Amino acid sequence: MTYPSHWEADVVLADGGTVHLRPISPDDADRLRAMHSRLSPDTVYMRFFSMVRTLPAREVERFTHVDHDDRVAFIALLRDEMVAVARYDRSPGTADAEVAVVVEDAHQGRGLGPLLLEHLAAAGEERGIERFVANVLPANRRMLEVFRSAGFEIERKLADGYVELFYPIQRTAASLSVSRAREHRAEARSVGRLLAPQAIAVVGASREPGTAGHDVFRSLLAHGFDGPVYPVNPAAPHVLGVRTYGDVRDVPDDVDLAVIALPAAQVLGAVEACAQKHVGGLVIVSGGFGDAGDKGRARLAQVVKAARDGGMRLIGPNAMGVVNTDPAVSLHATFAVGSARPGRVGMFSQSGALAGTVLAAMEQRRLGLSTFVSIGDRADVSGNDLLQYWQQDPRTDVVLLHLQGFGNPRKFARIARDVSLAKPVVALKSGRGAGDVAVDALFRSAGVIRVDTLAQLFETAQLLALQPLPAGRRVGIVGTSSALAALAVDSCRSVGLDVVELSAPLQEELQALTGTTETANPVDLGPLASAEQLATALRLVASSYEVDALIALVTLHSDQDALGTAVRDLSAEGTLPVLASFLGHDGVPGALGIPDGAEAAGRGSVPSYASPESAAMALGRAAAYAEWRATPQGEVPCVEVDAERARSLIGALPHDGSWVEPAELLGSYGLEQWPTVRVSSVEEAVLAAGQVGWPVALKHPDDRWRNRVDMGAVRLSVGSAAELATEWASVQRLLGPTDLLVQPMAPTGVSTVVRLAQDPAVGPLLSLRLGGVAADLLADPLTRTLPLTDLDAADLVRSIRGASLLEGHDTSALEDVLHRLARLAEDLPEVAEVLLDPVLVGTSGVTLLHAGVRLLPPEVDPELLPRRVPARYASHLR
Repeated sequence: MTYPSHWEADVVLADGGTVHLRPISPDDADRLRAMHSRLSPDTVYMRFFSMVRTLPAREVERFTHVDHDDRVAFIALLRDEMVAVARYDRSPGTADAEVAVVVEDAHQGRGLGPLLLEHLAAAGEERGIERFVANVLPANRRMLEVFRSAGFEIERKLADGYVELFYPIQRTAASLSVSRAREHRAEARSVGRLLAPQAIAVVGASREPGTAGHDVFRSLLAHGFDGPVYPVNPAAPHVLGVRTYGDVRDVPDDVDLAVIALPAAQVLGAVEACAQKHVGGLVIVSGGFGDAGDKGRARLAQVVKAARDGGMRLIGPNAMGVVNTDPAVSLHATFAVGSARPGRVGMFSQSGALAGTVLAAMEQRRLGLSTFVSIGDRADVSGNDLLQYWQQDPRTDVVLLHLQGFGNPRKFARIARDVSLAKPVVALKSGRGAGDVAVDALFRSAGVIRVDTLAQLFETAQLLALQPLPAGRRVGIVGTSSALAALAVDSCRSVGLDVVELSAPLQEELQALTGTTETANPVDLGPLASAEQLATALRLVASSYEVDALIALVTLHSDQDALGTAVRDLSAEGTLPVLASFLGHDGVPGALGIPDGAEAAGRGSVPSYASPESAAMALGRAAAYAEWRATPQGEVPCVEVDAERARSLIGALPHDGSWVEPAELLGSYGLEQWPTVRVSSVEEAVLAAGQVGWPVALKHPDDRWRNRVDMGAVRLSVGSAAELATEWASVQRLLGPTDLLVQPMAPTGVSTVVRLAQDPAVGPLLSLRLGGVAADLLADPLTRTLPLTDLDAADLVRSIRGASLLEGHDTSALEDVLHRLARLAEDLPEVAEVLLDPVLVGTSGVTLLHAGVRLLPPEVDPELLPRRVPARYASHLR
């Protein structure tokens, strides 16, 4: 038996390195012997319970010849050497299998054991294995810990001098949580290795200014990288006064990061040399890959394979570089013009050319960066990896993303939601269009703040990085211009902020201050207001507990600096967010009072905006995010399904994109379709009615007509053979000769339509709306991405247009339908679409009257679906 392609994958280890996992083959005999020869006597004894110095030929043959069914083995390869192997052998006639793992001594402690067990368990589950059994010596504490840390519920017992372990391998919420935590740590560390190297080689360092190799090398030196930087250039003895090396393998010391700036045709050789040098990771700034047609993409595939074979993670190609402002690192490996101040904002950009714009915009606003990564072709390291890193990075408070697409949208949604619960994530997604509803659904589910322009990206970042989140939507406006105040009020209301009416006592104090009897908020102090008046008004409103945020509006003034100080002093107290539209402040938006050359603005600095509208929009986004973060997220419920049966049924269904009525497939997920019989004559209809039970419904089979009672395509409560004959003739006369459907009469309920569809941009989407003719024309469905928590499902049901019609009905049963479809999407990526139309929501339970499923056509590989990360990350699928 052959093995499925998804069993082979490159994976990230606990220390951030990579290895290649695949099933063993007879060609691995020499690799197996070589690995065994490198094992320490202690490791050999712990694996074989005796000293087996050399593997006998018969054992080598047995270990390398497996059937990928009852006997399965996975190996880990690094630089074409086997460094670990895990295997199981099924106990004859049972669903149990004995499992064993061995990891070469030099690679123990890197997380290989739990990772191999995770893959082995996934393969075993596909082959009908239910439980693993392992025999471990009591002294082998390291292997006992491997089994424990794999995330399975283990039963132990002592037998004949060894510990016998038993554990079920079916995925559970607990094992999935352990797997994802392991994934998070590994990916975060892999990015950390790239962003905090101790030694760097610039392969292609050039003496010519204006070239990428020259500018990257110069930038590393100019920004004071805290470690050695080795220029690699066989054609020049020195670059910028530093001795060069002809080949990266000639560098006398270890190299943690290589920045490659060579013509595309030379990059592969450089990557292979870096692998032989055991370089830790790569940043490739060279172009000519994904942007160079089929030839470039083929070249890219070779480069990526060489990097993975060498255990190196890769940023790029076509990247602008990376920045880490940590004083202990001072990494500025980019040829972008400009510098970055140290700060609390991490930024990811898929566009290489955008790097210089980002650095200039951040400098203009006096905003500091913790780290910046220009990803380019995104051949390996992705935005998801960066999110994993920033989630645990103590130097990053705000994450900015410039996205052109999603590699794995389901994983993005899961990770982004985790990050957003602790730190705001602001995204600018290029290419608004027909799929925008899906992208909005993805961002909404993950708590990501979406903006439409680069200016909005940085304006929102200013507020989030410098000020606390608002506790609500109540806004106070204090300023020196009634015209600006009116603009601010309109802008606040347009984004859902509440310019509240202040209490009578507070209004009296403010009226006394301004010398007017006008209703306060906005508080207009007039163009000649003193700094003392502004400070008093701001403090009165801020300390009233009647607003959740303050916007200060200041026009040109003879004592401009003093007015700015009044705003900053209030902000420094940190009681609530303070924003300013401070016209005349250097002529640009930014942060008040941060002079050129100073450190980046910090908490308590006041974000200043070019207009009241910009300030209000930024505050509206922050308020919406604060509300999302304060809302409980819920849990993904565990639903009982028969996924193995469903997978067996999938193979028998057509994969040509046509609609089928898969009662058995849906039944495997607890979605029982209402009995339906297709008939081609009155006689068959009468027979069917007798089988399903009178009275019956007679329906046209075409989905355009089968719910159209108004068009005569549906006849309800047909109670006898004679009546059935009459209705049959009527439908045939009205709509033409056709087969019809016979169903028993269903319980009454509110008609809804549930749809699962694979969106090419964001992966599986669940949508819900009311059903019926009018709703078909008028009601836009509400859409959610996966994962779908219990609270997500409840909110979806409550939020659809006409949701009040569901009051008093069993909405929990409707939510259960949503969860079961979500689980189906997770288990069966080849399902292109499921349509349940209608689902009748009764006072007790739901009824699925009609259902259809479309499968992806054969030429579409499910591995390429957005829900599946590339094969190099197969460990993340489980």
